[in-house]
Amino acid sequence: MAVTGVAMLVTGVIASRIGPKPTLLGGLAIIVVFSALAGHSDTIDQIVEFRAGWGLGNALFIATALATIVGAASGGVASAIILYEAALGIGIATGPLVGGLLGGISWRGPFFGVAALMAIAFIAIAVFLPSLPKPARATSLADPFRALRHRSLLTVGITALLYNFGFFTLLAYTPFPLDMTAHQIGFIFFGWGLCLAVASVFVAPRLRLRFGTIRVVAVALTLFALDLAVMGLFTDHKPVLVVCVVVAGIFLGINNTLVTETVMVAAPVERGTASAAYLRAVRRRRGGPWLAGKLGETVSPHLSFYVGAGATAVGVLVLLSGRRVLAHVDRHEPAEQGVDEAQVLSAADA
Repeated sequence: MAVTGVAMLVTGVIASRIGPKPTLLGGLAIIVVFSALAGHSDTIDQIVEFRAGWGLGNALFIATALATIVGAASGGVASAIILYEAALGIGIATGPLVGGLLGGISWRGPFFGVAALMAIAFIAIAVFLPSLPKPARATSLADPFRALRHRSLLTVGITALLYNFGFFTLLAYTPFPLDMTAHQIGFIFFGWGLCLAVASVFVAPRLRLRFGTIRVVAVALTLFALDLAVMGLFTDHKPVLVVCVVVAGIFLGINNTLVTETVMVAAPVERGTASAAYLRAVRRRRGGPWLAGKLGETVSPHLSFYVGAGATAVGVLVLLSGRRVLAHVDRHEPAEQGVDEAQVLSAADA
């Protein structure tokens, strides 16, 4: 994840010069190679090293996936975001289930499974995705840092960083106190992913229209922080952890869709490319898994969830502090911001 976060700073530069399709294919090829190597590993250190290489492939693919969908879809940016979140939700829901089934056969199974699935994705993109034009303006390394001048972007970026800390605490640390089989963990996170998918596609758009984006995001993140706090309080009670994990999918699904839409309209149009490049770098710097594991191992298994809850709660305060500069996000659909296809193609998942 550290490699993914750092690599996000340069993937926009690469994609804007070689185009979205070659960037996607390059990312998938790297994932296929390094996931297969991880499956052939003999030591933990080897797995860690190959996962680092895998992170580079993730950065290239993730940084371009949403932008490519936006460029290829015909229903506007808002509809493309829903399509993207739907695909993401289905993948998140089924991934743990498939991983649990493969992991029940062999610990190497999930690694080889990823290699096979990404190889299929590589072939599908190579055959079915048409070549899309390069952006009119190539992204520079300085663009993400120039985006810091916009308080709206800075607010959303810091909020995303903080809630992702809590999100990855839930995702990466919870299996340890659960202490269940690979199959059981897979089914639990299948339920979580299913809730995330439904909330992303069906619940979030309706809540946004009725209550407004910032208010809904603030409430969803507050509920997620409370959910993590309950997990911290009842870390030794597996049924409580299971319910909290599944319910968290609802809050995260709502948040993911609305934050992605917010980023598309948060900054002035002429800063669209730089804004998205900056936010994907900020959002992917995930220190949550490492710190959660360290705290759980050396201090207390309860403390990891409390820290994740605290980080998410601070994210809510940051978001509310910038509600005035983000007041405009509900006055326009993303497609109404005048972002042409070339600009969108150099943007990415916020």
